[in-house]
Amino acid sequence: MFYRWRPPGPYTVAFSTRLGGVSEGAYASLNLGKRTGDELARVFENRARLCHELEIDPARATMARQLHGAVARRAEPSELLSEDAEFPECDALWSEEPGQGMLLVTADCLPIALVREDGERPGLALVHAGWRGLLAGVIESAARALGRGRIRAALGPAIGPCCFEVSEEVAARFRRQFGREVAHGRNVDLWLAAEKALESAGCSHVERVEICTSCHPELFFSHRRDQGNTGRQGVIGAIG
Repeated sequence: MFYRWRPPGPYTVAFSTRLGGVSEGAYASLNLGKRTGDELARVFENRARLCHELEIDPARATMARQLHGAVARRAEPSELLSEDAEFPECDALWSEEPGQGMLLVTADCLPIALVREDGERPGLALVHAGWRGLLAGVIESAARALGRGRIRAALGPAIGPCCFEVSEEVAARFRRQFGREVAHGRNVDLWLAAEKALESAGCSHVERVEICTSCHPELFFSHRRDQGNTGRQGVIGAIG
């Protein structure tokens, strides 16, 4: 159902797969995104199952209206299983509050988790990083939200450089911002670009779940591979 990340400290963090849910067809089976065409009741059941496995309270957890930008916002209690829940517009959520669950969804974009390694107060940030967000500075926004001090990060499954071909203009922007090695021709390495952004932001240690979402239809949804008719996996976490 998920890849668990276990950083030092009181953190619960996982990167989900498409396995272990109740959705069917193109959304089989653990689809977490309700803006996909899937049945809403099934999406909510999938979210409930993931939260139950990780002992995160869905009644306090929140998500975001993701815009492929660079805004990071403090997480506030919401309701993952309510049709009427309102979520902030951003691509990174952070919290210092124990028990505050957070969930961001992806279907090729890069899910990232950042935690404070030291200091008196734990801090956790989750990031949805597509190519636009990486170039706009979403990682830097999340790191600034956690403040000064040592930060550790994990990069989850995403579309790999094997499959992520972009325009020459976008590839050139990545080379200018992150170094020539992040783009081979028109194929961009989101993991490497994110790692470089994290290092520049003061991150002391980066781990990767380096699995291409496009190459593994048995494990992951992929917007590019499935031409938009697909579900969403994601990154979920809480302090405590």
